[in-house]
Amino acid sequence: METTTTTAEAGFVYGIRPRREREYRYVGITTKTVARRFQQHLKVARGGRKTPFYDWLRKQEADSVVAEELQSVWDLEDLGKAEIDWIAYLKRDGDRLLNVSGGGLGPIGLVWTAEQREAARIRSLGRPGISRFGEANPFFGRSHTAEQRQKWAETRKGTHTGPDNPNYGKFGDAHPGFGRSMTEESRQLLSETRTGAGNPNYGKKASEETRAKMSAVRRGRPMPTSKRSAHTRHHTNKGVEKADCRYCIDDSAKPSLPSESESES
Repeated sequence: METTTTTAEAGFVYGIRPRREREYRYVGITTKTVARRFQQHLKVARGGRKTPFYDWLRKQEADSVVAEELQSVWDLEDLGKAEIDWIAYLKRDGDRLLNVSGGGLGPIGLVWTAEQREAARIRSLGRPGISRFGEANPFFGRSHTAEQRQKWAETRKGTHTGPDNPNYGKFGDAHPGFGRSMTEESRQLLSETRTGAGNPNYGKKASEETRAKMSAVRRGRPMPTSKRSAHTRHHTNKGVEKADCRYCIDDSAKPSLPSESESES
């Protein structure tokens, strides 16, 4: 079943068949011209939609398939009924229609069972889909309104925190991002977008209450005034040497001072 949302009062029932055969393989309705609706079917088929009809249409040459007007209907409600009648009639006549429902307007027709929905969900897992970039993207050059973005923000607030986060409690190789790293180009681009006005905290200042809380949390905690002093406190004074510490590396490269016995000799 293919329907088009419209305010038109008239439409057509059409059938699609191989040019050299009389057997129809699909019946649909449209309030556009049959030729225009057929071109839309070809475009959807090229886009990769998975239905019995579109799977069949992809296997055909574009000029080897025709769409024909079966009936002209002057009432929108009667248009859906006419499609139902045509589908039933052609099936009784032996045509192997690829429609997945019995036709009609609105939700009339095929209703998936819970098992069918679960099977479709499993099949779609990991499917890469179709990515369209630049001018090929149908949303290219457009943007969502501030009202729509605010609406999404309110509906999604708190939905990805704690146990509601799909990656909650996943660590190591169990995490989807395990072993992945950003390229230098991506790092540079991310840095540029978050610099200056792009930083979410740009121009903001913590309130006195927040500053007091931060101070209370850090009270009593050693806070070195520089990286060099932190190295002296936590490495040199404790006899610790770390391979990723630049000051440990610099110190190891320096010539060691002679011991007291060596200096006396």
